[in-house]
Amino acid sequence: MKRVAVIGYGGQGSWHCSQIINSDVATLAGIYDIKESRRQVARDNGIFVYESNEAIFADKSVDIVVVATPNDVHENLVIEALKSGHNVICEKPVALSVEEFDRMVTAQNESGKKLTVHQNRRWDVDFLGVKSVIESGEIGDVLRAESRIHGSRGIPSDWRCEKAPGGGMILDWGVHLIDQMLQLIPEKIVSVNCVTTHYTNKEVDDGFRLELSFEKGKTAYVEVGTYNFLAMPRFYMQCRNGSLYLKDWQHNAKVAKLTKWIEKDVTPVQNAAGITKTMAPRDGETLDEYEKEKPLSDVHDFYRNFCAAVDQQSEQLIKNEEVRRVLLVMEAAFASDKKHQTVAVNI
Repeated sequence: MKRVAVIGYGGQGSWHCSQIINSDVATLAGIYDIKESRRQVARDNGIFVYESNEAIFADKSVDIVVVATPNDVHENLVIEALKSGHNVICEKPVALSVEEFDRMVTAQNESGKKLTVHQNRRWDVDFLGVKSVIESGEIGDVLRAESRIHGSRGIPSDWRCEKAPGGGMILDWGVHLIDQMLQLIPEKIVSVNCVTTHYTNKEVDDGFRLELSFEKGKTAYVEVGTYNFLAMPRFYMQCRNGSLYLKDWQHNAKVAKLTKWIEKDVTPVQNAAGITKTMAPRDGETLDEYEKEKPLSDVHDFYRNFCAAVDQQSEQLIKNEEVRRVLLVMEAAFASDKKHQTVAVNI
């Protein structure tokens, strides 16, 4: 069992603690938070509280340090934890720039320890359901993928509303959806176009619309909105031999599989004020429609994998090169938004 200490006992830090307390591969050594009020909540929950970050770094019985603080202080904490001889799990986004992350990786390489990023949304059942359909090949290769998350409450009223600590939706939700998209389409990106929204917040983006173009002609669209009172579907996929629609994580994916392209006779249908053959629906002779059951998922597999990787018994699932690639896309998205134009990339 790995002993784990958590720096930061806010929403994500307390979530990590609950996972570790119920873990079959780790035990919770304790936490530290800069706020006394949060330290007291931890004590009230029966959790040991370190007197400082340095006290955690000095504790050689700790195998893994989790960094669950605001984004702007990740770099120093991660590097200090690695230098003190600890493996590190860092919350996402791991850094505010690729340059910051490169310094973390250098520290990891010099320390001989492991660094990973908590890309927990790879275990979301909506994403896993779509991924299983794509990987099965049942509706062919992806032509275009669309991924959206919509809410209607703006940004939570904490540091995520502010630029300095790394707030905004590209860094908060975009880091997840971009990571998922690059798992679905693991090909070179050649251009990025991004437009941010500021409906409820002028300092940071409260939403964005991101278009990715890939070297082999595939395209992807990623959208996050916090001022959407009616949500669009979580996923929509156009593939070579069909389409996929997924409303949200609570629903099964709906799949339409093309069995025959040409119909001998297409009956025109009434459409608004006219008739159309082009938009006439297909019938069961050329299209097979069905639902896919939501897959089973256990987010604690993230911890199981990292503990095994620390022991050199398994390959790390969240790889540094994948994390760096997501950071490159986010940097390109910010650049595109600032320039109000598509930017050419080689990612």
